Amino acid sequence: MDLHHLRLLRELGERGSVAAVARALHITPSAVSQQLKALQRTARAPLTERRGRRLALTPAGRALASAAVDVFEALDRADRAVGAYLEDPDEPVTVAAFHSAALTYFPPLLRSGLPVRCVDADVAQADYPALVADYDLVVAHRLAHSPPWPAGQVSVIPLMQEPLFVALPTGHRLAGDDRLATADVAAEPWISVHDGFPLEGILAAVAAAAGRPLEIRHRINEFSVAAALVAAGAGLALLPGYIRVPGPGVVLRPLADIPAGRHIDVLSRPETLHRTTVRAVVEQLHEVSALRAAAP
Repeated sequence: MDLHHLRLLRELGERGSVAAVARALHITPSAVSQQLKALQRTARAPLTERRGRRLALTPAGRALASAAVDVFEALDRADRAVGAYLEDPDEPVTVAAFHSAALTYFPPLLRSGLPVRCVDADVAQADYPALVADYDLVVAHRLAHSPPWPAGQVSVIPLMQEPLFVALPTGHRLAGDDRLATADVAAEPWISVHDGFPLEGILAAVAAAAGRPLEIRHRINEFSVAAALVAAGAGLALLPGYIRVPGPGVVLRPLADIPAGRHIDVLSRPETLHRTTVRAVVEQLHEVSALRAAAP
């Protein structure tokens, strides 16, 4: 049964006439009559009857109108329960993030006192949207030239656009250059991420620009580990410019002839953003992003 039709039946029982119902609900008497007829088609007994020129409820109609009161009362309780859940300042928020983002965002979130539950989730770029089924907020990254996140499936909140740099050991022959050409770095051994992870696309662009495949010696997703290997002379690597500070013995240099950057975004289901605590966590993520982007 349609809830609006039930409401009309209840109003007819309480107000006594179709005209009175129409005036109260700001619709025409004809619309009231048509919708009551639609309700009648779903009932097993007559709900209304003519008493002179007036339409009145039958005993079955009065019984259904009385039951409708219970229905609307239950709906009101449900609506208030949802409202209390959405506004509950202690309702936990699950936040998933790839490793370097977790290093950047999780400590400030925990210090903020917000009820967060943190999870590391380092997955291939194509797998990030599916994570919103398991976590309230997903901090994800994609290359600047990559296709956008799937429209309509997730809500996307941009956090920052972050430059990516070539990491070299401080004693490397190219460490003194302000900017690096692809022809110079393509001849070096590299530390890459695993297949399907965002930064791999930039290394593919370097190889294409240089006209030669890169020598990939190691595959490391965790940037602090990659930085340590760079410092040890194991090869060059791509490292982000904002969300972590390179370890000792490492310098960062931009590529001169290839734009290298990535988007850091928050993904979620649209309805998740109605919760007070979720919005507070998103605001905190924005504040941390702004601080990191402004840091020297």
